[in-house]
Amino acid sequence: MLLIENQPLAPLTTFGVGGLARWFVEAAAEAEIEEAVAWSVERGVDLFVLGGGSNLLVSDDGFNGLVLKICIPGLNLLEEEDGTKFRVGAGVSWDHLVEQSLGLNCAGVECLAGIPGTVGGTPVQNVGAYGQEVSSVIDRVRAYDRHSRAFVELGAADCGFSYRRSRFNTVDRNCFIVTRVDYRLTPNGSPTIRYADLERALAASLPEGGQPTLEDVAAAVRRIRQSKGMLIVDGDPDCRSAGSFFKNPVISEDLFQSIAARGAAGAPPRFPAGPGNENLIRVKIPAAWLIEQAGFAKGFALGAAGISTKHTLALINRGGATATDILALAIRISDAVAERFGIRLEMEPERVGF
Repeated sequence: MLLIENQPLAPLTTFGVGGLARWFVEAAAEAEIEEAVAWSVERGVDLFVLGGGSNLLVSDDGFNGLVLKICIPGLNLLEEEDGTKFRVGAGVSWDHLVEQSLGLNCAGVECLAGIPGTVGGTPVQNVGAYGQEVSSVIDRVRAYDRHSRAFVELGAADCGFSYRRSRFNTVDRNCFIVTRVDYRLTPNGSPTIRYADLERALAASLPEGGQPTLEDVAAAVRRIRQSKGMLIVDGDPDCRSAGSFFKNPVISEDLFQSIAARGAAGAPPRFPAGPGNENLIRVKIPAAWLIEQAGFAKGFALGAAGISTKHTLALINRGGATATDILALAIRISDAVAERFGIRLEMEPERVGF
């Protein structure tokens, strides 16, 4: 284990903000994870696990503990009767896995093309976009249990998946360190096309009556993401972000109708979210719509922090912003939405060192 002191964290995040890690180590093997955890426990030092840094806001004061960056490699295929299993190290780029699945014509993650970050973060956040979530294709997660100090393997049913949630970021937060994920994909499967944006993008790019392939869908998703500043492109200032900064709220049907009555632009778009407590119907609505109705447009700036010129849901570092600047803007937006609609938006990026 190679231990580094006072490692800058800003370059390791897509936001490009944040202070120093007091100690820092990269783990390319499970044994190094065990060693890093033991080192932090023996010295009473806090430990934070870093993946691709794409869903992260680091404090300007940095992190006064050990940052463990997961760099475990490996992508292996296991052909089984009920599909093709991709066994992938937690440090592998997520988009690299998507590209490999497309090359083998395996369906299940084509709508998740262009999402930054690493494989290890996908079960933690239950990453999803354009009608797909990784929970639908995850077969097994291998992780290090920091409490029992042992490696465990969890089936999908044991992971507690729901919208943008899992046991890894809720009830068992900071307990598990993901080292490998097994995804079960469908060879020669049909692409998932559920979102109107995606349907329109495909209609514009394919000949009339043409049947989209998995590659077509992934390419369309990337075009949409780029148009919204949600694709990492060198030189694009709208990319200095953590993607969607707020989660889309899931609310009751009654609250949806109340919001629809108060919105100057009529009812917001809505998506089914399944039953809630006592089987009450729940509705998912776009946080971007709420933000715009609360008076914040694309390109809004608050000092060096701002809203993307391409998508209201992405907060950006306009150049020279601090984490404090980003957080101040997020709180201002959240307060305005709460005052207008009675909904407190939930921040999606993990906050470290605050």
